[in-house]
Amino acid sequence: MNPMLGDLAGNAQLIHKATQDAFKQGAKLVVTPELALTGYPPEDLLLRPAFIEKAQQQLDLLMKELGQYSGLTVVVGHPKKTPAGLQNYASVLQNGKVIAGYAKQELPNHEVFDEVRYFVPGKEACVFECEGIRYGVILCEDAWHAGPAKQAHSAGAQVLLVPNASPYHLKKEALRIDVLRGHIAQTKMPLVYVNAVGGQDELVFDGGSFALNAAGEVVMAMPQFKVDLGIVSVSSSGQLEQGLISPPQSVEAQAYQAVVLGVRDYVTKNHFPGVIIGLSGGVDSALVLAIAVDALGADKVRAVMMASRYTAEISWIDASELAKNLGVQYDEIPISGPVDALEESLAAQFKGLKLDATEENIQARVRGTLLMALSNKTGRLVLTTGNKSEMAVGYCTLYGDMAGGFAVLKDIAKTLVYRLCEYRNSIKPVIPERILTRAPSAELRPDQTDQDSLPSYEVLDGIVERYMEQNQSIAQIVAAGFDPESVEKVTRLIKLNEYKRRQAPPGVRVTTRAFGRDWRYPITSQFRA
Repeated sequence: MNPMLGDLAGNAQLIHKATQDAFKQGAKLVVTPELALTGYPPEDLLLRPAFIEKAQQQLDLLMKELGQYSGLTVVVGHPKKTPAGLQNYASVLQNGKVIAGYAKQELPNHEVFDEVRYFVPGKEACVFECEGIRYGVILCEDAWHAGPAKQAHSAGAQVLLVPNASPYHLKKEALRIDVLRGHIAQTKMPLVYVNAVGGQDELVFDGGSFALNAAGEVVMAMPQFKVDLGIVSVSSSGQLEQGLISPPQSVEAQAYQAVVLGVRDYVTKNHFPGVIIGLSGGVDSALVLAIAVDALGADKVRAVMMASRYTAEISWIDASELAKNLGVQYDEIPISGPVDALEESLAAQFKGLKLDATEENIQARVRGTLLMALSNKTGRLVLTTGNKSEMAVGYCTLYGDMAGGFAVLKDIAKTLVYRLCEYRNSIKPVIPERILTRAPSAELRPDQTDQDSLPSYEVLDGIVERYMEQNQSIAQIVAAGFDPESVEKVTRLIKLNEYKRRQAPPGVRVTTRAFGRDWRYPITSQFRA
């Protein structure tokens, strides 16, 4: 399911509807994701007593409603105030009553997680019986540690249920299966893994729920990035039978769908009527436009081309063709007038000073002002188009191309941008080929290309991935074959541009470490690796 964080009544309705559908298909046991009643992560809403009280009230109402499905057992995730304190909890509901419950034992406090801030851990196993089978329950992070699964098995569980709100990152679906196979190897206990779906600010939950039999083989797999109901048959001896298995997807397909889902949910859950994108004729804005159309539909997307004196004619042509291919509203607003007016206003102040990035930034900020004016007038959200490679080294302009409400490519490196464009074109060719083959350029001065001041994107992305995502040292990166001068330059720029990134809009996280909630470096610091 795709819960709406904080919509307690709405989430209860989602649970009720899914339970009803499952009951009609003959299900005896229904499992919902972690904190399904509230959405995940509630963050500091959990510090509000009223939020906890309302969640409990809604659970009580839901329990009564589900009581009409005689003999049906439902596992619901929710926060629970207990004598030990607030706990991340799963209640087992049957015939209008709570027959068992489990408090999460392993509270994650790394990457994007900070559950230690809100919850106290549980200590006890949870095992209940349904249709003669004994089921054990553990929650999300518990599955990444051996103890909780062993404890459930020792308490008599035959089948393990694992409700999750597990955020997506590249290749995570395979990692989950590998980790859980390790538990099965020790306990010989089959399991059912249930994950949430949807975007929540920077996080995207990919679903992809699955079941593993006692041999660690996948016997059921649900599709990623899609709300769905999966059925698992359990034999009288507690063995899982073969079911439907959705085919695996390429990394590019997963990343693309993750960003599409993240954009769709951010825009719709925050009730924006649509989006506005500044088109440049370049690859980044082309990809953002395609993602926006796939997420929201062409009627909710508006593209604006804001040409300057440095804009190449081919950029103009390609931007227009792209907008036509995707069927969006397309406008052209030249920026020469506003830029000239600003430069004239500053002429006396700049007298005797050489041209530099200041004049380039004026152009970017004029564009940002125009886009935000359109946003104010229409209520539509501005999607920014900067990618992770640019954000890493500050190749972006504060209050210019960084101006907007959601950074679609914030965690998408430039090399991945090209791969995602090729993936999108493999479905239907919409991005003109020339956009993918010409040298990237900000077009803020004559004959400018990105590589005038940066290493090649293959080198840049390799350094960023190793230094920022993998936490490798400079010596390790150089030992891997990267030029010491490039490593020194890129890592220095990452440090220097922290102040810019702190002012960037939120964006979809798709890697193991994004600039955002799991990158917490100080702006003011003298340390250099």
